[in-house]
Amino acid sequence: MVTGRRSLTDASTLTGWFKSTYSGGNQGECLEVARGYATVPVRDSKAADGPAVVFSADGWSSFVTALKSGDFSA
Repeated sequence: MVTGRRSLTDASTLTGWFKSTYSGGNQGECLEVARGYATVPVRDSKAADGPAVVFSADGWSSFVTALKSGDFSA
C-alpha cells in the first residue's frame, strides 16, 4: 500500500499500472501511473520492479497542468 512516503523502492508491489494513450512510438520514454490509491505512484515503464515517485493527488494534478501549459522547457 502507498502511504505518505514520497517514493517506493519496488513499484512492482503495486497493481493498476497504466500508460497514457499519448505514449507512443518506441523511444522508451514512457511513464506509468497506478490507479486506485489515495496518492499517485509514477514509475518508468522500462523498470517495472524499480522505484516509483509518489505524488499527492493535488501535486500530480499541478504537475500535469504545468506540462500541458508548457511551463517546462525541453
